[in-house]
Amino acid sequence: MTSLITKLLAEALGSAFLLLSIVGSGAMIAGASQDAGLRLFVIATVTVAALFVAINLLAPISGAHFNPAVSLIALIRRDIRIKDFLGYLIAQLAGASLGVILANTLYQLPAVEISTTERSGTHLFISEIVATFGLILVIFATWLKVSTMARASLIVLWIGGAYFFTASASFANPAVTISRILTDTYTGIAPSSVFAFIAAQAIGAVLAHFTIRILEKSEDRG
Repeated sequence: MTSLITKLLAEALGSAFLLLSIVGSGAMIAGASQDAGLRLFVIATVTVAALFVAINLLAPISGAHFNPAVSLIALIRRDIRIKDFLGYLIAQLAGASLGVILANTLYQLPAVEISTTERSGTHLFISEIVATFGLILVIFATWLKVSTMARASLIVLWIGGAYFFTASASFANPAVTISRILTDTYTGIAPSSVFAFIAAQAIGAVLAHFTIRILEKSEDRG
């Protein structure tokens, strides 16, 4: 049985990989192009690739949550204990923050620089509900009897698509949201915008949970 410490290390590593890919690719392409579409395409592609690798590498150890919203639903579904949830939360936030700091450092930026990029508006709030709803639905769709690699493919396809069809570019993750305060680059988010994003993500996750319960009951009856 994998120890909790090992699981927490896996969660921290995966979260760090994820944020390094987001912020690092954002810093690189921001200096190379002013084309917003190209910037988004590069960041989405790099994020999808890094997340796919991280899920397949670390899912056998920790379940590859890398996301407090995922861990919250796992707790509600009694897949993990409260002790695990709290540990996962700390590991995800620490790893994500480390990933941002590393990305800043790689591009010779201040290791920590508070973002000034305001992201506010009802359209962004709804976008985060939608992005998180879909992510949780894909992750916990128990009626899909698929391998870890296939599940990872579905997850990254959703995330990659949501980068383009949501106005917020699909943060869908409280750890991602909080840690991106630490970079004043293209991918940053101002502290004043964070609460609304996390609230939307929580709503999306809970709505997905209840939707999954309904679908699971329908499957049982069918």
